[in-house]
Amino acid sequence: MADDSNTSKEQETNPGSDNDTPSSIYLISYPKIVFLYPTLIMSIVAAIFMSIAGESAHIGGNREHMAEVMALIFLVVFGLNITVLAFDFPRTTSLTLFFLGVAIFMGIWMLLRFNPDIVPALTNFLKSLRPWANSQMYWMFSGILGLIFVGVGISVRFDYWEVKGNELLHHHGFLSDLERFSAPNLKIDKEISDIFEYILLRSGRLVLHPRNEPRAIVLDNVPFISKKEKQITRMLGALQVQVRPESH
Repeated sequence: MADDSNTSKEQETNPGSDNDTPSSIYLISYPKIVFLYPTLIMSIVAAIFMSIAGESAHIGGNREHMAEVMALIFLVVFGLNITVLAFDFPRTTSLTLFFLGVAIFMGIWMLLRFNPDIVPALTNFLKSLRPWANSQMYWMFSGILGLIFVGVGISVRFDYWEVKGNELLHHHGFLSDLERFSAPNLKIDKEISDIFEYILLRSGRLVLHPRNEPRAIVLDNVPFISKKEKQITRMLGALQVQVRPESH
C-alpha cells in the first residue's frame, strides 16, 4: 500500500514525465532559405526527367512539349517559393489573397479556353511561352541549392538552444561556448506571422523571456513550433510542481 501511495504521489508531482516530453528540447532558428525545399525537390524531379528523356526532350524531339511543361512547373514553384520568402502573409490576408488569385486565374483560364479569340494578343502571348532547360541546368541548380542546404545544416549545429531540466542553454561557436539561463518561471510566446511558412515547415517565431533577464530571446523560423511549445510547457509545468515547497 505504501508503494502504491508513493507511486501515485510521483505521478502527481511529475506530470511531464510521460513519453511525449523528452529530457532535452532543442530549439533551432533556421534562415529563410530552408523554405526553398519545394524548389529543390522540383529541380531534382525535372533533372531526373530530362536525364531519362535524353535527346527526345530536346528542341525538335518528340518530348519537347513535356520538357516545356516541366520548365513551366519549375518556374511556377520557384516563383511561389520566392514570394513566400519576400513577403509575410498573415492568416486573414493570405487566405483572402489566395482565393482571390484562384478566382482570377480560373476566370481568365475559362475565358481564354472557351473564347480564344476574345483576347487574341493575350492568347498568342501565352502560346508563345515555351521555356526550356536541359538536364545540366537542373542538376547544377539542384547542386548549388543543395550545397547551401548542407551549409545551413552545418552552421545551425554551432548555434542552437536547449531546454534541459531547470536550465535554458545556448550552445554557440565552434568551440562550443555555453550560456546558461534559469528555466523556472520561463515565459514563452509563440507567434505565427506567416501562414505559408507554417504550412511548409510548421514553423514560426518563439520568444523566450528568462527570469531576471532584461532582454527577450527571439528565435525565428523554428520548425514544428506548436509541438516544441507544448513540450516546453509540459516540462516547465512539471518543474514548477517539483520545486514547489511542501506545505505543513
